[in-house]
Amino acid sequence: MPSTPAASRKLTMKRRWGPWALFFKGFLKHPVMVGSIIPSTDTLIRHMLSRVDWGACKVFVEYGPGVGTFTPHILARLAPDATYIAIDLNPDFVDYLSSTMADSRFRPILGSAADVEQIVRDSGFAQADYVLSGLPFSTLPSGVGPAIAAATARILRPGGAFLVYQYRAKVCDFLSPYFPKIDRAIEFWNIPPCFLFWAWKPDPSSALPLPDSADSGVAG
Repeated sequence: MPSTPAASRKLTMKRRWGPWALFFKGFLKHPVMVGSIIPSTDTLIRHMLSRVDWGACKVFVEYGPGVGTFTPHILARLAPDATYIAIDLNPDFVDYLSSTMADSRFRPILGSAADVEQIVRDSGFAQADYVLSGLPFSTLPSGVGPAIAAATARILRPGGAFLVYQYRAKVCDFLSPYFPKIDRAIEFWNIPPCFLFWAWKPDPSSALPLPDSADSGVAG
């Protein structure tokens, strides 16, 4: 069946703008879930991922991957036998990631971050090694932020970390009840500048200390 002029224009626009148009559309539809109208910079991404021990990472989870700003950077670092689970509530983002990220390690899933325990177990794993999130905790509906933080703490393996980047430092109010050690930094090479947090789950069986913070000075 030949395409209509309207469908052709839509396809042309999608090809021209690609993920930027989809990201902007997602922000307009769900601003409290997307958090920013501008995707993260490569500098922020490198900084955020710098604390991950990729050799020990078999299950990496991301909340709110959007159009996959972090995705190729994570896949480039991930071991060949590891799994990357990306959870998003926006079906447009999940469809886009499913059609553009052709990697057997990558599993985009439509769902809520609060259900991460069930999602990880349904994917065949007991725990996750690292969880990344750019969800705007300070604007999430009441009760959702604490539920996500608690579920993340439960699903992480001992010694694993919850990696969080935010435009407000208030996220510590959600993290501190579940994570006794939180490393912090500010990434100025981003629009706007961004707060970075690495919340570590204690490992009682390890005699080695958790990684020290390379940057500090962020008020919680």
